[in-house]
Formats: sequence, C-alpha cells, structure tokens
Amino acid sequence: MEIKSSGLSLWSDKVPRKPKRPCSHPGCPELVDGRFCKKHEKEYNRNYEKYKRDPKTHKRYGKTWRIIRKRYVAEHPLCEMCLKENRMTKVEEVHHILPLSRGGTNNEDNLMSLCKSCHSKIHAKSGDRFGG
Repeated sequence: MEIKSSGLSLWSDKVPRKPKRPCSHPGCPELVDGRFCKKHEKEYNRNYEKYKRDPKTHKRYGKTWRIIRKRYVAEHPLCEMCLKENRMTKVEEVHHILPLSRGGTNNEDNLMSLCKSCHSKIHAKSGDRFGG
C-alpha cells in the first residue's frame, strides 16, 4: 500500500521496523512484531479489560468513542508524531492529549493519531499504561 502526502511516499506495509521475535505468551513459538501474537494479544487485552481496567475508564470507551475514533482516523490516517519527523506511518491508535480521567474530552483538539510505537513513548514518559 503506497501512502502519499506532501510528495513523499512510503511502502509502510513492506518495510519491517525491527526483526520479529517470539510471542511473549509462555510456550508460543509465533514470531511477531509486537509483544504478543494476535491470539494472545486479544487474550491479554481481554484480561486487562476484565480484571485491571477501572470500570469508570471502561465506560468512557464505549460505542460513542468508537464512532469518534473511526471518524478521526479517517481524517488523520497517519501518525502525527512520525509526520513531524518526516516519516509516514499508518495510524494505529488515537491518543487523548489530556486524558479523560484528568478532565480531557473527545473533541478533535484533544486527540492525536499515533502509531503504537509513538503512543507507547508518550505513555512511558508519563508513567501510565493507557492514560486512564
């Protein structure tokens, strides 16, 4: 898939970011780009949602959020942080600049389209998993 913007192009689906490594789930030999294979990532996220995520936070990310996120991704299909560094990476996640838990909103001026890597960097700096 070729992505064009401002005269630049990138074959993002064909250029690996780093070598694949085994899935982090014990005993799974699947080679992956991230932490888990698709099967175990779903399991990990389901357990996180069920046992670790605050019920108030869970309530904030319902049907309305999915509609807002889908519209935002359609309007901002590339990672905004990567674009600042002249890299073109498909959006994977939508970030709340000011987290909902701290009074942020779902307004466009409080959202950023990001790749997983950039989203993780933001939360690593702030010391939280998903911004709560």
